[in-house]
Amino acid sequence: MRRKTIGDQELALLQYIGENEPASVGEVAAGFGEARGLARSTVLTMMERLRAKGYLRRSQAQGVYRYGTTTEQQDVVSGAVGSFVEKTLQGSISPFVAWMSEKAEVSDNELAELEALVSRLQSQRRED
Repeated sequence: MRRKTIGDQELALLQYIGENEPASVGEVAAGFGEARGLARSTVLTMMERLRAKGYLRRSQAQGVYRYGTTTEQQDVVSGAVGSFVEKTLQGSISPFVAWMSEKAEVSDNELAELEALVSRLQSQRRED
């Protein structure tokens, strides 16, 4: 099966919806689109394109369509990260880790996730 492609803007939109689901077109246009200079109609078109690709689902509640991510959403995010590491970082995560160490806005939750990941990687290495 051929993988459905997704652009950078669509990926950012998908991630925004994943963090704010379920969300209406109006909410996404205000929270995501306005900061990027995107009209509501453009946001709607992008959301419907993502729904057609199987990355978003929609349901109607009180006369308003609300959008949420599907299980394939995580696959597309993982694929985009993998592609970034391979193409941009030539397969090395060291430049990303160096960037993270200099980034001032690492939240407590992000730091906990990174620590858990390092712990899991260390456990896997010991098992091998």
